[in-house]
Amino acid sequence: MTRLVGFPSPVNEKAARVVAGGVLVISLLALATGWHWLLAVLAVGFWLRVLSGPRFSPLGQLATRVVAPRLGEPTLVAGPPKRFAQAIGAVVTTSGAILALGFGLGTAADALLGVMVLAAGLESIFALCIGCRLFAVGMRLGLVPAEVCAECNDISLRRERLRRDGTLSA
Repeated sequence: MTRLVGFPSPVNEKAARVVAGGVLVISLLALATGWHWLLAVLAVGFWLRVLSGPRFSPLGQLATRVVAPRLGEPTLVAGPPKRFAQAIGAVVTTSGAILALGFGLGTAADALLGVMVLAAGLESIFALCIGCRLFAVGMRLGLVPAEVCAECNDISLRRERLRRDGTLSA
C-alpha cells in the first residue's frame, strides 16, 4: 500500500507548472461556461495528486510523461511545498464543488474558481506558487518539522539521498 501512496520529492518544477496550466484552463472553462461539474473533476485530480503525486492523475501523467520532458532538463524543487499546494487546491475545488453541486451556490463556487485561476495562473505563467510560499511561512513559524525544512532549504540533500538509494540517475 505504501507504494500507491506518497508524493515525489524532488519534483520537476516544469511538470508542476504544466499541471497548473491545465488547472488554469479547466478553471477558466468552468467559469466561462458555468459547468460547475468541472470543479468535481478538478477536485478528484487534486486529491489523486496529494495522495500519490502524478501516478494516478491523468493531468499529472500528461505533464510528467509527455509535456515536461519536451521542455528540457528538469528543474528540481522540493516536493513537500508542492504537495501542500496541491492540498490547498484540493480543499478549494472540493469546497467549490460542494457549494455548486450540493447547495446550488454557483456564485460562491465561481469565487473559488477565481481563486483557482489566480493561483494556477501565477504558478503556470510566473512560477510563483502561492501554496509553496505559505509552506515557507509555516517553516519559519516552526509548524514544519526540521527534517522537512532542511530538505526544502537545500534540494541537494534530497537529490543526494535519491542518488545513494539508486532512485535518481546521475
